[in-house]
Amino acid sequence: MTDAVIFPGQGSQSAGMQAELAASYDDVRACYAEASAVLGYDLWQLVQQGPAERLDATVVTQPAMLTAGVAAWRAFRTAGGRVPVMVAGHSLGEYTALVCAGALDFADAVGLVRSRGTLMQAAVAEGSGAMAAIIGLDDDQVIDACQRAGQGEVVSAVNFNSPGQVVIAGTRTAVERAVALASAAGARRAMMLNVSVPSHCALMRPATGKLAEALQAVDIRTPQLEVISNVDVRPYTDAASIRDGLARQLYSPVRWVETVRYLVAHGADRLIECGPGKVLSGLVRRIDKSVTLKFIESPESLVDAL
Repeated sequence: MTDAVIFPGQGSQSAGMQAELAASYDDVRACYAEASAVLGYDLWQLVQQGPAERLDATVVTQPAMLTAGVAAWRAFRTAGGRVPVMVAGHSLGEYTALVCAGALDFADAVGLVRSRGTLMQAAVAEGSGAMAAIIGLDDDQVIDACQRAGQGEVVSAVNFNSPGQVVIAGTRTAVERAVALASAAGARRAMMLNVSVPSHCALMRPATGKLAEALQAVDIRTPQLEVISNVDVRPYTDAASIRDGLARQLYSPVRWVETVRYLVAHGADRLIECGPGKVLSGLVRRIDKSVTLKFIESPESLVDAL
């Protein structure tokens, strides 16, 4: 079998995550300790004890999910997990993939995603942006609903997660109109999401310049593994392409369906999800049923992946 490793983004976090994994693998707590030194607070304690409202704030969620993904990866590799042919991450998970591919130092990445979360939070006034999941329509129907709902405001399809599952984002009123139109078009479900920022839409453009500055300030190297870009669905080639892709990713859609299909088309027949939860595994099942799926969120699942 040929492996690719995938890393989840925001939405997979939960209070108490990775407690069992940390009890069996020292890499996990060590990873959180490294992140805590950068952040200036005890990330492990926050992840374990909450409160959930703080963990779900994007400025905290982003370094927490980055750390969780790297911790799972390190535990997997220490236990003898083989090097994959490719890696990819969903949204924030792309930073995790770049760390694990040797393009970014972990400490630099922690600081970057904290800045990314802060910039995203500051780009839109609290309560004025929103995201919603549309289930049961094809992509073109969702795009059409967004176009009709805009009425001079921002709303667009931002996460193409699996066939029949698309997430939209924009100003709250426009997203609410798009949800109503999607429901009228026959969506099985069209529901607002409990998120603090409307990611990957044009409302994030004001944050791009400062994120680009932050990306210029850290050392970025050519990846040692192929890392597939969310924005362009092709491998990053060098530091310049990584800086450009991560900056554009802030306001560009996550093309997850195409990313998974790229991994499979280029030889991966087993995908391993590194990080808490099994959100990406569920999406992959709906994209390509032929792929073998493993995930790493507990000692038992890690042994199974080995």
